[in-house]
Amino acid sequence: MCLNASARRLLSNPFSPASLMSLNPQEIDRIAHLARLALQPAEAERMREQMNGFFSIVEAMQAVDTAGIEPMAHPVAAIQDVALRLRDDVASEPNQREANQRSAPAVDSGLFLVPKVIE
Repeated sequence: MCLNASARRLLSNPFSPASLMSLNPQEIDRIAHLARLALQPAEAERMREQMNGFFSIVEAMQAVDTAGIEPMAHPVAAIQDVALRLRDDVASEPNQREANQRSAPAVDSGLFLVPKVIE
């Protein structure tokens, strides 16, 4: 696999501050507000550094040329033949719907009935 210069730079230091995608402190404050988080300034800075690090890793992965690469069903398939161990899709438990719904306050045609909460 051949990597271009920017991909090599990002892979050699994925936490580089020269990342193309990055959040500034105001964006971290906005995200914290939307998430209803009260972050101290040191926590907000640590969060910004971590999130920008994640973005750098994503950029490094996006920089890799994957044209002509066929997706794998399993990662080990790249080095050996893999037979996926899939079981038959059959019900393994008996139907106990009636027993499970005995304690429900309201049931109709096998469905739990609940009060309307949005008008």
